[in-house]
Amino acid sequence: MKNKLQDNAMSSYRWTICAMLFFATTINYLDRQVLSLTWDEFIKPEFHWDESHYGTITAVFSFVYAACMLFAGRLIDWLGSKRGYLWAIGIWSAGACMHALCGVITEHAVGLHNAAQLAQATGDVVVVIATVSMYCFLAARCILAIGEAGNFPAAIKVTAEYFPKKDRAFATSIFNAGASIGALVAPLTIPLLAKACGWEMAFIIIGALGFIWMGFWVFMYSAPSQNKHVNAAELAYIEQDYQCDKQGQPQKDTAKERPMNFIQCFRYRQTWAFAIGKFMTDGVWWFFLFWIPAYLNTQFGIKTSEGLGMALIFTLYAITMLSIYGGKLPTLIINRTGLNPYAARMRAMLIFAFFPLLVLLAQPLGTLSPWFPVILIGIGAAAHQSWSANIFSTVGDMFPKSAIATVTGIGGMAGGLSSMLMQYSAGELFVYAGETNLTFMGFEGKPAGYFIIFCICAVAYLVGWCIMKALVPRYKPIVPLCNTKA
Repeated sequence: MKNKLQDNAMSSYRWTICAMLFFATTINYLDRQVLSLTWDEFIKPEFHWDESHYGTITAVFSFVYAACMLFAGRLIDWLGSKRGYLWAIGIWSAGACMHALCGVITEHAVGLHNAAQLAQATGDVVVVIATVSMYCFLAARCILAIGEAGNFPAAIKVTAEYFPKKDRAFATSIFNAGASIGALVAPLTIPLLAKACGWEMAFIIIGALGFIWMGFWVFMYSAPSQNKHVNAAELAYIEQDYQCDKQGQPQKDTAKERPMNFIQCFRYRQTWAFAIGKFMTDGVWWFFLFWIPAYLNTQFGIKTSEGLGMALIFTLYAITMLSIYGGKLPTLIINRTGLNPYAARMRAMLIFAFFPLLVLLAQPLGTLSPWFPVILIGIGAAAHQSWSANIFSTVGDMFPKSAIATVTGIGGMAGGLSSMLMQYSAGELFVYAGETNLTFMGFEGKPAGYFIIFCICAVAYLVGWCIMKALVPRYKPIVPLCNTKA
């Protein structure tokens, strides 16, 4: 380990690294949002899609994301934070840009020459256009999913490297707020880009941001003990609760954690608690992310390229920014009650689990104004992000650093599977509800379908919390074995 300058004042480079994680997550969600903000108004008419096509695309994306999350964490533990993050964002940025080729490939496949001819097609050609274009988007979406699967395992690993346990939920809530910022900036930029330059350029411009981030990461990141911007005081603060020996003393430089193999992770209830918590709740967030623009158009006839549509989506994700304070709540609980980090986090998560119940009122109050469901869904989304920051931090509370990305990946896989089921089911439900004029709680057609999904979203967090608490009722960290040099 390199020598540290013995500065009296503690440096704060860990927050610079946290800012880099924030920007990566922002870019991640911008790339993810381009399709949801362009398909209904720009892509759907050109390729003759319906909700089933879109639901299939988002479901396959979620499935690939889930499958890759299972291995992304392990790969990042093997590659290390720096190289692992570079590979992840490089792949997903390339996948984001590749969406722009889908129109050209479809035109070539069906023998037409431009988007206008695709949109004006009739008869059997329409089916071919919809099918070919859907598979083109599926291919690009899969590459995007492969890369994006690495974002959270890498970010959680870096957070564990640069922050002590008591600060991790707050640091996680800050970088996780990038999801809200990405979703906040997206409706103000992507529809306008698509309208002015075409939907293809929206994918290219947003996708290129990831390559810019990579250039900064190469020069800015290194492990805390090797980083010239981290002085001795900050390094001591970062490593204050990293213990390994029987006497509870901080681990020495010569001690190295013995890696926990992949199968070992599944032997712990802590892994299953995290995975089930993610499975029960991630699908809710992704439903809000992927379907709210279409919901506004279906329910109220409001397009995201219009001023009111942009204002509504902006408001929804502006409310979500309240989640930054959700990451601070466990620290306040610890300071006031002396509870251990896991107990404080679970108490905070229980509080957050009640807020999504407000989503039950979204459809009834939506008959008065579109602002009511947007505000209520925004509160539910803020509660999700607060929940998310804390559930991610439970991994760092209970697992050694060498296993954090792996366990995060396992939980991410569970969350991705949840999203796959939610996206596919939602698409099929909305088509069925529209065709059969389904009735539910006084609503008919597609609005009835949305009400059903909102009911599921509302109760998911309380169910998830109860299962997690049953599996891990008390704080029980997994102590790593150490290989120590003589």
